[in-house]
This record gives sequence, structure tokens and C-alpha cells, in this order.
Amino acid sequence: MAGILCPKATTLGASAQNKGKRLMPLKKNLAWKKILIGVALASAPFVPPATAAQITVGFSQIGSESGWRAAETTVSKSEATKRSVNLKIADAQQKQENQIKAIRSFVAQGVDAIFLAPVVSSGWEAVLKEAKQAKIPVILLDRDIDPSGKDLYLTAVTSDSVHEGEVAGDWLAKAVGDKACNIVELQGTVGASVATNRKKGFDTAIAKHANLKVVRSQTGDFTRAKGKEVMESFIKAEGGGKSICAVYAHNDDMMVGAIQAMKEAGLKPGKDILTVSIDAVPDIFKAIVAGEANATVELTPNMAGPALDALIAYKDKGTEPPKWIQTESKLYTATDDPQKAYDSKKGLGY
Repeated sequence: MAGILCPKATTLGASAQNKGKRLMPLKKNLAWKKILIGVALASAPFVPPATAAQITVGFSQIGSESGWRAAETTVSKSEATKRSVNLKIADAQQKQENQIKAIRSFVAQGVDAIFLAPVVSSGWEAVLKEAKQAKIPVILLDRDIDPSGKDLYLTAVTSDSVHEGEVAGDWLAKAVGDKACNIVELQGTVGASVATNRKKGFDTAIAKHANLKVVRSQTGDFTRAKGKEVMESFIKAEGGGKSICAVYAHNDDMMVGAIQAMKEAGLKPGKDILTVSIDAVPDIFKAIVAGEANATVELTPNMAGPALDALIAYKDKGTEPPKWIQTESKLYTATDDPQKAYDSKKGLGY
């Protein structure tokens, strides 16, 4: 049996060897192909998906015309740090031309995105087109721009500033009741969307009450100094303030200035003249605690947090955010523990 099987085994072995020899060049070719492919893959640049750690954002901030604006800047830095985002802030000192220069600088630097808090609502088309052509998404913070420019930005994170004005007007109507009430108004910066909208909302609210009437309205440019100056002129024009029932200010900083003007004129703000304003900065809560102010509508300084979350989702997953991300507007009065509100806000950079 063994003698018979050995020749067959030898024949089969020789056949396998011949077949193996024929396959060797093919195996060598396959091996070289694998090596070459491996080398190619190793030498190819690895492009990881965008992450927050890689994102650089240029922020064209209006300036620091108010305590709220200063807090927005402080909170923006904090929110960026939480997400490991490199945030570059350019202070425009309340000038649109400075904001346009900053945006062009950010485009030249090749940042991943631009945040813009527009000082006015018009005049942005040319520079935002430049950002769009560079494929740099723009997100608006706190303020909007003219509707014609809506295709030039990714999203806007703002409050409903018309609603803020309505909340202020509704509170005043309820506080006054049926009593005749002459109101003086401290407007924000002329041409700013937030000033236009806060006026519109307030006017809409008081139009439902024939006893409420705005007798004087002038810009205080969102600053304490200007608010004080304009309120002084209102007091002189209205018989030493005796004919003024209430002051409505588009922001708290102007109201703080107005309160000072009233006190210097021998009036008791919060009693002789009612006050309602918007932003909910720490100093207005101090005034409410002291009985020198009556009401404020909160504008959160945290616009950057929602904006950064929307941007990161857009960069990482291509998720398109809604065109408008709305923040909350809450009314505070003396019944809402103003001291607690002050304590919670005083460290935010106002």
C-alpha cells in the first residue's frame, strides 16, 4: 500500500510545486499593490471633521455703550472658553465704519465664522457679501439688519425687541390704571433695529389706552450720560417734571442717568415719576431695591452661547439653524426679589 501511494504523493507534490511557482509572481504583485496602497494612504493628509477646538470666531462688538453690552462681551468670552473656541473680539466704539473694517480683517484672517452685533440695521450688504464669497458664515447677535440682507447671514440670536416694548407698555398701563399719564421716552441709538422695535412695541401697547400719551421722545443713545442730559431737558420743558407721569427708556443705562436727573431736580423717581426700562442690568435692580425704579424687562447677555452651539452643529454636522433664535424677555418689579437678581448679575461684567 505504501509503495503504491508514494509515487502518487510525489506526483501530486510536484504538481503543487509547479502551481505554486506559477502563483508566486501574482502573489508578489498583490503584495506590492498592498504596500503601495498603504504608503499612499499613509502619505495622504488626514482631514478630521470640524470641532469646537479648531474653530476661530471673529466678533465685531458694538463697543461698551452700556452695562449690558459690557456683560455681553464678558459672557461671550466665557461661553467661548467653555466650548474651547478661539474668540477674537473687535471693539467698534459705536461706529459702523469700525465694524466694517473689523469684518474685512476677519475675512482676511480666514476665521471660521463671524459674529456681528450691528450698531445700525442698514449699510451691511457689501461687507457681508465679501464674507459670504469667502464662505465664512455670519451670525448676528442682539440686533438684526434690514430684511434685504437676510440671505447674507446664517442666523440671528436676538430677543423679540418689539415684544420687550410691549411688555414695558403693558406693565405701565396696568400700573397707571385709568389715570391720565404723560410719558417721556428715552430712545436708543437712531437707526438701531432694537431702538426702532422697542419703540414700536411700546407704542402698540399704550395705543390701547387713551389715557396714556407720549409727550416727548428723544434719543439718549443708550448711554447714562446722554440719558441724564435728555431727562434734564424733559424736566425743564415739563414744568420741573410736575406734568410727567412716567419715563420709558429703551435701556436701563439711560434710565439710571434719568433717575439721577430726577433726584437732582428734587423729584422722587419711582414715586413722583414711574419708571420702566429694558435690559435688567444690576444697577437698575439696586434702584428698584431703593424704591427709585419700578420695572425692567430682561434682555439676557448670553447671546453667544446659543450662537456657538448653532455654529458648531453647522460645522460638525451641516445642521442648518433656524433664521432666528429667540431669547426670553422677563419682566422684573419690586415683587421679584430685586436684591437676589442683583446678586446673580453683579459678577457678569456689567
